[in-house]
Amino acid sequence: MNVRQLDISRRTIAVAAALIGTVSLAIGAHAALNMRSLDAAKAVSTDQVTGSLGQTSRLALVIGNGHYPDATAPLTQSINDARALSSSLRKNGFDVDMVEDASKDDMVRAVNRLKSRIRHDTVVMLFFGGYGVQAGRESYMLPVDAVIWKESDVRRQGVSIEGVLNMMKEQGAKAKLVVVDASRRNPYERRFRSYSHGLAPIGTPDNALILSSASPGKVVDDGKGEHSTLVSELLNNLNAQGSSAESVFNKTRVAISRASEGDQVPTVSSSLLEDVQFNEAGG
Repeated sequence: MNVRQLDISRRTIAVAAALIGTVSLAIGAHAALNMRSLDAAKAVSTDQVTGSLGQTSRLALVIGNGHYPDATAPLTQSINDARALSSSLRKNGFDVDMVEDASKDDMVRAVNRLKSRIRHDTVVMLFFGGYGVQAGRESYMLPVDAVIWKESDVRRQGVSIEGVLNMMKEQGAKAKLVVVDASRRNPYERRFRSYSHGLAPIGTPDNALILSSASPGKVVDDGKGEHSTLVSELLNNLNAQGSSAESVFNKTRVAISRASEGDQVPTVSSSLLEDVQFNEAGG
């Protein structure tokens, strides 16, 4: 081998070594970057989980039933009410499960979904807009596929409000809020009663707050607005900054009673021990 060939070989070896070093550095930097990314992802994930566990959960089941085949006309307000209330509750930190025109199976599944998520720190709210019927001493929410010709059909086809409240209690919910907008004249009771006499008084378990659109045994006619009278006033009061749930429900009751000159007097029942606030941020 001559001197020139030896010089070429040395330069080739030097270039190869430099290339190998550069590639190794690149690989190392990429690996380090990936590790930092993984560490950052773990940190974000941990923060999210910790924050989630540290917050008191708020759950709401909102049911708006409007299209009953046995009715002469749909209850358009019930659907509008469910959508508007769902939006307002989400702004107030509630995780809302909204169901429209629910069949019996739909309602049972929705109640079971709610049941599976309730914990001891959970504030739970139920809203029902549609037709309701009392049977015995209980009030029942009626699904849109209800087939009712006698009182025993109500118990079989409907979903008991007291039953849902008892489920919340058994699951250990921190506080239970219920709004029932179902004291309407309906096409069912007239089949087995001479007149429709609204809903029965709803039993209030421990730490619960219940708002019903009319006094027990009374029925009210829907107005012509986009929302029912109850939900219109409820939404107005929900928007007030820093209002407690009990204050919101009572202000709604008073406003409706005054506006109707006593023709419609909602009922508020409370055994609430928790200070449940709406719209704390004013938004």
